[in-house]
Amino acid sequence: MRATDWFLLVFLSVLWGATFFFVAVAVPEVPPFTLVLVRVGLAAAVLVPIVFALGYQLPATLEGWRPFIMLSILNNVIPFTLMVYGQQRIASALAAVLNATTPLFTLVLARVFASEALSPNKLAGVLLGIAGVTILMGPEAINANASSVIGMLCLLGTAFSYGLSALWMRQLREVPPLVTSAAQLTCSTVMLLPLAAFVDRFWMMPMPSGNVLLALVGLAVLATALAYIVFFRISATAGPSNVMLVTLLIPITATLLGVLILGEAITPSQAIGAVVIASGLIVIDGRLLARLLGRLPEAVPPTPPRP
Repeated sequence: MRATDWFLLVFLSVLWGATFFFVAVAVPEVPPFTLVLVRVGLAAAVLVPIVFALGYQLPATLEGWRPFIMLSILNNVIPFTLMVYGQQRIASALAAVLNATTPLFTLVLARVFASEALSPNKLAGVLLGIAGVTILMGPEAINANASSVIGMLCLLGTAFSYGLSALWMRQLREVPPLVTSAAQLTCSTVMLLPLAAFVDRFWMMPMPSGNVLLALVGLAVLATALAYIVFFRISATAGPSNVMLVTLLIPITATLLGVLILGEAITPSQAIGAVVIASGLIVIDGRLLARLLGRLPEAVPPTPPRP
């Protein structure tokens, strides 16, 4: 990964770190399927006009839509819904921490289904990241009740689904990131509309409060529309497995957002966990360790990023 990829990865972690805050604000007043529908629907409404304004095209045939239909199921419908259900039962910080198991699922699934070798530094780095996540969890998981366990399992299911989506994204690396984002969100909107109508009967809901409406807009525009543009940009230049490393950074940014916005205090376990996670990312990248050991290979001109 190049320096630009790492910068975008940190920026993406800020956008997605805010997701857990926005969901925590909205979930008391908006039922799960409706919340996810608003998230993907508003994001699609933002991105689709931009796609056409920039001269791109969405698929014109069912065959062309097929890859995006599967991607929307694995990357939107299943994980977004599980995340909302999980956050009804556990704190947003713990949800962000459990979401950080995604890189481990991604590497294991790539090894099982794509016969992709696990390099020692990548495996060691991910294990360090998971260790940091465990430290961040602190005592919350120890005293969990049945409802909390269900919430944790929902977030682990979210991470597993993201791992599967990383495999599926490999066939879409040549598609412009903006088109991929808009197409999958459009598919998700079409699928979630009847689900939200049947399960939640959203037309009978009272109007959400002002804070909830702002949270929904932030969730859709910042944490979804903009975030997916950045996400698929990194995926196109650095690969799906590397972009999933963002979930190791999200607990850090989610904690910092809690401190800056909600006035929460950083505990010693959070500080230590953040250091361990950062160490894991350094090990995965490998370049700093190679430089320290004097074994950094000669620089190779970077591949120009795809549009």
